[in-house]
Amino acid sequence: MKVGVVCPYSLDVPGGVQNHVRDLAEVLLEAGHSVSVLAPADDDTPVPPYVVPAGRAVPVPYNGSVARLAFGPLSAARVRRWIREGGFDVLHIHEPATPSLSLLALWAATGPIVATFHTAMPRSRVMTAASSILRPALEKISARIAVSEPARATLVQHLGGEPVVIPNGLFVDRFARARARPEWQGEGGTICFLGRLDEPRKGLAVLLRAFPTIWRARPGVRLLVAGFGDVDEARAQLPPECQDAVTFLGMVDDEGKADMFASSEIYVAPQTGGESFGIVLVEAMAAGAPVLASDLDAFRLVADGGRLGRLFGVGDSAALADGAIALLGDADQRAELRDAARLAVRRYDWSSVAKEIVAVYEMVAEGLTGVGEAKVEGGAFGNGWSG
Repeated sequence: MKVGVVCPYSLDVPGGVQNHVRDLAEVLLEAGHSVSVLAPADDDTPVPPYVVPAGRAVPVPYNGSVARLAFGPLSAARVRRWIREGGFDVLHIHEPATPSLSLLALWAATGPIVATFHTAMPRSRVMTAASSILRPALEKISARIAVSEPARATLVQHLGGEPVVIPNGLFVDRFARARARPEWQGEGGTICFLGRLDEPRKGLAVLLRAFPTIWRARPGVRLLVAGFGDVDEARAQLPPECQDAVTFLGMVDDEGKADMFASSEIYVAPQTGGESFGIVLVEAMAAGAPVLASDLDAFRLVADGGRLGRLFGVGDSAALADGAIALLGDADQRAELRDAARLAVRRYDWSSVAKEIVAVYEMVAEGLTGVGEAKVEGGAFGNGWSG
């Protein structure tokens, strides 16, 4: 099958959507499909061979984060040319309502279109206001996928439709093979965090407020912090006496991320909102790190209400500290969580997730046999406004 995949966000910045697109492309290629990914990038930006750059990305604040998007006449022309020359059996657009390549592709294309919605943003005024404008274009979508129940609820509430839920995937065995690094382990146990340091919704500040209490209760405890951001600003949030117990790793690659999880007694996910799934929880579980997460809807689902990971009140640093101290002091509880989670994460392995996605591809391709391959409609941005 010839598949075109559209990513709205620049691949040079880590993110759940970007990782999903990259991994899915690799799985499809390995299975023998022909895959081309269109993503924001300058022409001289190093990208995998299956990625086609579609113009410079511009940072735009979105959903409590900063999204790097590409939009405008140059990007629109590249989208149209890519679709025209690709001759795809199925076009798979991620976040089709995002004002970037995804929306441009939705406007420009006809034929079998699958869309994956990643965002969980209840009561969004922007999405509500845009729904009437976007609806004609969204009606072109043959099948809708949501990565979680919160993402599905957001889609149904704001844009309608009946999406199927297919979660984000990961290569479980790659994380299961991770090895603990002695230099990252502490005598009092190791806690780790992964996320952008200066993005408030990732919750690092919540964890840093809790850490002095954990440090006093567990002498020799270590905190590993991985992610992009201002290290000096983050370190300044800690009392001087416990700053040496915190190691800022900066950006880590996939192997380093997995090893960090394997080196830790607890992975802490203190996010305060805007999470549609929680793939990082699944990654930590696959590497053998018991999870302590804020009680967001998406995290509660991944943690199975607390059976696969412990939960604490969103933004509650005192509850986080209590939970971490309890887990660090109870090896049996950690082992119980670890064993249960390692079995459960198999549901998210790409070997299962990709089959579900390919089944959707086959369904829409079969159902639109008379329409043929994805094509370009007329006009500078296509005529998707009229349906």
